Amino acid sequence: MQAPNELPTIPIAPVSADYKLEVTYRSSGSIFPDTGNARTHSKKQVQEIVRSIRSFGFANPILVDESSVIIAGHGRLLAAKEMGLVEVPTIQISHLAPAQKKALRLADNKIALNAGWDVDQLCIELAEIQMLDADMDLTVTGFSTGELDVYLGDEGDPEDDQFADLPVKARAKLGDIWLCGNHRVGCGDGRDIAFLKQVVGNGQMVDAAFLDPPYNVKINGHANAKGRHREFLMGSGEMSSQKHRAFLKSTLSASALVSRPGAVHFV
Repeated sequence: MQAPNELPTIPIAPVSADYKLEVTYRSSGSIFPDTGNARTHSKKQVQEIVRSIRSFGFANPILVDESSVIIAGHGRLLAAKEMGLVEVPTIQISHLAPAQKKALRLADNKIALNAGWDVDQLCIELAEIQMLDADMDLTVTGFSTGELDVYLGDEGDPEDDQFADLPVKARAKLGDIWLCGNHRVGCGDGRDIAFLKQVVGNGQMVDAAFLDPPYNVKINGHANAKGRHREFLMGSGEMSSQKHRAFLKSTLSASALVSRPGAVHFV
């Protein structure tokens, strides 16, 4: 009996796992759109593909069958012709039955639409691209300017940026360690090996570490909206490349010294 949320099993002819794909460059005029293609491509979307190809190269070959009819990549062919490309990269898929080819044409588009977004991670990815190349036009990712403004926090209710004043006198001081059940929270320098050993517990070693050392870039107006975060004391754009490398080496090396062999560090 099929479970309520279980996908039905669709019997199809088995495909060999040894089937090898080969990229072949063909004349853009020698491959043909599928007359039954149900996917539409607006002029705006074709222009987005054009910009993507110009930014990253033709990184996704067009899939064709043995008759040079497109299985997947109708939009890419339209973009290639718009750009005047004489040749395009293709992969010939010759092992599918007619029904399988039709199903793949639909699946190639629909399965991607069924995915969602981890919005928090998306914001991080967009911000990191911006950090790595401040001049890159992020609309090449396919997100509109309005969407990017939302995800990068460039617009919104000004009241959302208002925070209560911080206490004038800090309660924590360097070297403090709090015991929270099975957890320890320490206030100190991540490069101080002796302090890290105290936080971890003398004689103990960690299996994983989650680290976020400063990127040596300004926070306000760069990594975050202005006013949402004070600048870091160190690694906020004041270091040369050589000094920042030394800073990261001292930080990551200290973490390694309190980690078990084979421990995983997410940096």
